Amino acid sequence: MASMNNERASSSSSSTHRLTYEVFLNFRGEDTRNSFTSHLYTALDQKGIYTFIDDEKLERGESISPTLMKAIKESRVGIVILSKNYASSTWCLEELEEIIGCITKTGMTVLPIFYCVDPSDVRKQIGTFKQAFDEHELRFKENIEKVQKWRAILKEVANTSGWHLPKSTETKVIQEIVQEIVNKLSSTYIVDTKGLIGINCRGEELMPLLDLESNTVRIIGIWGMGGMGKTTLARVVYGMISDQFEACSFIANVREDSEKKSLLWLQQKILKELMMGSDMNIPDIDSGILMIKKWLRYKKILLVLDDVNKLDQLNKIARENDWFGPGSRIIITTRDEHLLRTRKVDVIYEAKGLNDVEAFHLFNLKAFGDEHPIADYLELSKAFVHYANGLPLAIEILGSFLFSKGKDEWKSALDRLKEYPEREILNVLQISYDGLQETEKEIFLNISCFFNHMNEETIIEILDYLELYPKIGLRVLIDKSLIKLQENQLWMHDLLQDMGKDIVHQECREDPGKRSRLWLYKDIDDVLTKNTGTKEIQGIVLELLEQQEMVKWNPEAFSKMQYLKFLKIDSVHLMHDLKHLPNSLRFLDWSGYSSKSLPSSFQSNKLVKLRLRNSYIERLWKGAKVI
Repeated sequence: MASMNNERASSSSSSTHRLTYEVFLNFRGEDTRNSFTSHLYTALDQKGIYTFIDDEKLERGESISPTLMKAIKESRVGIVILSKNYASSTWCLEELEEIIGCITKTGMTVLPIFYCVDPSDVRKQIGTFKQAFDEHELRFKENIEKVQKWRAILKEVANTSGWHLPKSTETKVIQEIVQEIVNKLSSTYIVDTKGLIGINCRGEELMPLLDLESNTVRIIGIWGMGGMGKTTLARVVYGMISDQFEACSFIANVREDSEKKSLLWLQQKILKELMMGSDMNIPDIDSGILMIKKWLRYKKILLVLDDVNKLDQLNKIARENDWFGPGSRIIITTRDEHLLRTRKVDVIYEAKGLNDVEAFHLFNLKAFGDEHPIADYLELSKAFVHYANGLPLAIEILGSFLFSKGKDEWKSALDRLKEYPEREILNVLQISYDGLQETEKEIFLNISCFFNHMNEETIIEILDYLELYPKIGLRVLIDKSLIKLQENQLWMHDLLQDMGKDIVHQECREDPGKRSRLWLYKDIDDVLTKNTGTKEIQGIVLELLEQQEMVKWNPEAFSKMQYLKFLKIDSVHLMHDLKHLPNSLRFLDWSGYSSKSLPSSFQSNKLVKLRLRNSYIERLWKGAKVI
């Protein structure tokens, strides 16, 4: 089987050939249609393998119809079921001739099955095969070359290893055939990595961690922020190694399906795929756990659980390694590193963003359909790649959006991104944010609006003043790939920062005075000049480091901000002294404060930190304070 397919396919042009079907069934209808072939077709169909089987009502002529000819050419695998009366059908032999020709033309794989006939009978063409060819030679005596070609083809097929019934049971043969096809289809997936820039080198990094030579059960976690390509990497590796396992299953969207459907539904899907299409009647989740342990503990399986976001999902599907047979591999993709550590996976692989060269290459493929940008678009291309900051999802979305658009439209799109980030990107990133607790959301928004790229200790100090429990909160954000800690500095990806700022903008896009946080000079100046602040505002940071700005802020500007806790101002000179500061303030840092004292109405009972560097202040306030 391997030799025939490999030798003939060496010059195959299948990479450019359109393939519609995954399997084409070639068989003698009167021998096997209502028995073996029917059972095989059902098993293939249950496994989701798109299989062509001809309609027995089709009118049979001297040669195969254009419809069947087209179906053969557009199939990946041809299954030839050689039975007692197979050779008597010119239709079967015509199909077989076309199938064998497709090994070279399209790279088709051919799998022979000897159903109640001995391979030697087919090879030597004796018994019913001799009778059939004797009749063909009489019928086609004026075209004897055709018969001789059929003889040669049958002999070639008979010399190929395949499955022989009844030496093996029908059930076992069908299971082996289905698995063989699943493996072959999975193997063909890995060659289709065109456009998946950087995926091969990341696959090579992950492969040693799988330790496929080991006969132990091994669990591997792929961790990273949304849009980083975790699922794509898992799919490519799945295709690379799936032929080394008895059964394989790729369960995509675990988070979404466990919420919209159920964990019971996921258990049923996993068992159905790993048990070769067998329907399992699982009454409840606990029964599902028992059935997974019972049916899979002796089976070498490959299971990918994609986008896991809760430990309970793993506990109900893959809590213990001994649930699976020796040599099994479980790959888990997630945004939450803590989940992987709690499950005690063997190794965690962090999905990394694209480097500059890879990002530029991918963007050009999406935006131009080529590896190189149009000369006039070079600088704009670099600007979009810089904006995406190595995130594959963002590069693909932006590049695809800009495809075939004019230069002016590119410039307009780039300008729009500064105020309105691409919603499709943000929706993916925000999944991680939506799963946070309220204090963790507050920490994330504070970092994205105020504290990105600041010293960890400084951030912890400030967040502590704001009663946000920063040590546990920051740990959660790091585990969920929402922030990074590097050399004692906390930072987040530019697009995550854009997402956080957009969340705040969405609180009230038209009126900045109704948002929880203000950091842009134009918004702060507008609110404090017009006195349009509200109780919604919790934090304000304004740092004008280049030169001091003279401002005409309303003296009553802070009077309506009843819940303002954090206020940091730098390089601002007040033309009018403030009459009010919110009594809710816990952190006040005003460098260059231009008044001689704080407003006398200010009650500092909740104030924890006060900084007035390089200020003109002579005393904190006039008169005595009752504390």
